[in-house]
Amino acid sequence: MRVEVWSDVVCPWCYIGKRRFEEAIARLHAAGQGTDIEVVYRAYQLDPSAPPGGSVPAREAYARKFGGYERADQIIDHVTRIAADSGIDFRMDRAIRANTMLAHRALHFVLTEIGSTAQAALKEELLRSYFTNGENVGDIDVVLSCVERAGLDVDSLRDWLESDSGVTEVAADIEAAQMRDITGVPAFVIDDRFLIPGAQEVDVFEQLLTRAVNSR
Repeated sequence: MRVEVWSDVVCPWCYIGKRRFEEAIARLHAAGQGTDIEVVYRAYQLDPSAPPGGSVPAREAYARKFGGYERADQIIDHVTRIAADSGIDFRMDRAIRANTMLAHRALHFVLTEIGSTAQAALKEELLRSYFTNGENVGDIDVVLSCVERAGLDVDSLRDWLESDSGVTEVAADIEAAQMRDITGVPAFVIDDRFLIPGAQEVDVFEQLLTRAVNSR
């Protein structure tokens, strides 16, 4: 069974949803189910208009989007508390919002050249880089440091990222989301038949995955 997850690396609910979904899969494995579930990550950009190479403090970006710093701080505090329940240390006070095309290209390369397990490891490092370490995931050196921390080969990916390779493929992922009427992320698509929207609770993910496994 293949689960395609449309998400962005600067989306707090995508990080929370990833951890919750992984826990749900772990529960299925513990029950002797779901051993053939493959998870792959597809590109989605919350802010495709963000200039490549540019960056802005996440708090400022939230303030612009949600009508001021007071509302931005309320939202940040809320997701930070929820993230902590999944063992994630959000440090939105130092997060830097940037264009995520480079990160998505790296994720595409790793998926196609190495596989979904390696892609998931890189996805985790990119999310941690943004949400915990306060790094600019639109910077090639930051992306490559995430590649290294994920235990992957840096040199081959540097050549890929320094070219324009992968741009078309990332655009195709984003278009595929539109074709599936995905307007918010995370979105989990099972075998291109079932859509689970949002960062559901672990119990909900477990129930829906169990149903999908049993219906095959």
